[in-house]
Amino acid sequence: MSDMRRREFITLLGGAAAGWPLTARAQNSDRLRRVGVLMAFTESDAEIRARVTAFRQELRKLGWAEGSNLTIEERWPADNMDRVRADAAELVELKPDAILVAGRRAISALQQATRSVPVVIAGTSDPVEQGIVASLARPGGNFTGFGLVELSIIGKMLETLKEIAPTITRVAFIFNPDNASAVYFSRSFPALAAPLAIEPSVLPIHHPAEIERAISTFARKPNGAVLFPGDVTLTINRQLVITQVSQHRLPAIYGDPVFVSSGGLMFYGPDRVDLYRRAASYVDRILRGEKPGDLPVQQPTKFKLMINLKAAKALGLTVPDKLLVAADEVIE
Repeated sequence: MSDMRRREFITLLGGAAAGWPLTARAQNSDRLRRVGVLMAFTESDAEIRARVTAFRQELRKLGWAEGSNLTIEERWPADNMDRVRADAAELVELKPDAILVAGRRAISALQQATRSVPVVIAGTSDPVEQGIVASLARPGGNFTGFGLVELSIIGKMLETLKEIAPTITRVAFIFNPDNASAVYFSRSFPALAAPLAIEPSVLPIHHPAEIERAISTFARKPNGAVLFPGDVTLTINRQLVITQVSQHRLPAIYGDPVFVSSGGLMFYGPDRVDLYRRAASYVDRILRGEKPGDLPVQQPTKFKLMINLKAAKALGLTVPDKLLVAADEVIE
């Protein structure tokens, strides 16, 4: 082969090789992707479903169209741990490109089910302390996502409760010990209550009868109030919770905004819908080739204070102007 022919051949070969990665990338981007969604909530819960809808809408904005280049598999096992584990295993068997997860129990089930499928968490508490990630900046492994509640937020909830009901001297922290995040907060609750001269009561529950018993027993003494952290069991049974605290005339603050829109007194915490939209951005980055272990766990950037004036009036409480001005949403 002449030098000229050899140079032409090498140039042609080089040009083809340069085109290979582009072709591969194009084929890769055209591949139908599969995303799992594991929600430790009830599927019929419209307010929780609205968060998943926000996640889907954000993915669509980012170029992922269901039926075209994306399919989404949802599982809603509520707080039934057998179903949570079974649904987690089933989603992993589908070999999805990523899984969106919400609910500490569902996170634990996925930790047991896979160390390879990328998982994006739509809100969790102290993921380093709980062994979900190695660090916030460099999670490592297959989990990343968005933080939800820190100890400082529990302290802020107590302060807000004291502002709206200044005569309270006792506060119960009612939680399900199956929720690792709530257990973590329950251990620190007495120390958070002490600076406010509040006598703490830590009351574990598992099912509706225990919720009712815990509230009625605590209410036997005067000047009490209740803090309910974000918890699947409490959220599913929120009408029971709201009815019980109302009947016993207990001021209460909640770790999930759905309680206030359902008739509860107050919520303070991160904007949940915003977390799901941000989670979509991480799923998008993973679908485009980034590794979850390289995506830092981000903390909430939007917080909300919600106050239900009707619930306050029923309890004989006057909401201070300071709280009304600070509130992001006031329900008349």
